[in-house]
Amino acid sequence: DFLSLAKKRYACRKYTAQKVEQAKLDTILEAGRVAPTGANRQPQRLIVVRSEEGMARLARCTRDFGAPCAIIVCADTGQAWERKYDGKVIGDIDASIVTDHMMLCAASLGLDTLWICMFKPEAVRAEFNLPEHVEPVNILLVGYGAGIPADPGRSRVLLPVPLRAVGDGRRRTILDLAPLKTIRENAAGVLRQCPAAVRSSVEPEAARVPPP
Repeated sequence: DFLSLAKKRYACRKYTAQKVEQAKLDTILEAGRVAPTGANRQPQRLIVVRSEEGMARLARCTRDFGAPCAIIVCADTGQAWERKYDGKVIGDIDASIVTDHMMLCAASLGLDTLWICMFKPEAVRAEFNLPEHVEPVNILLVGYGAGIPADPGRSRVLLPVPLRAVGDGRRRTILDLAPLKTIRENAAGVLRQCPAAVRSSVEPEAARVPPP
């Protein structure tokens, strides 16, 4: 099921020399093609890197961790949807949704991945001859992991985030997306771990969570 797949996936930083089969790569790319994008503009532009020359070029932009394949996920900034209120162009968000779809698809096929944002954008532009309107957003390494899979190490609960509600000046707190009973049980333990200043700002709101 989906949650088992999501919990299984991890950031792989060591790969075997085994190549990614073409059929599996095609499936991963199809997952990226059908990913949702803002207003269905589909601004994603994908560069598949598999050759020795291509991976050598990529290594001049970022670490490749010995992966046999990489997908450079770009966004066409002229094609992406723009929010009219502040001019935010969401090509980077679309590209990240596409990356996530491909990453989880790869995991479902028994492949391992690493999502990379630590790269030199201008080097990627130069090495792969990107036009000005195409922005490199993410790099997804794909291959077969070597060694023991790493523990993803997810937090067991969502930590409280103090928020200020617009207009009324009061503090609001997001504790969890779980049922209210779970929120109440988690809140006490989480708040005990917070600094005193944070506790004082969130405890009044946490105390007003109604009983189930």
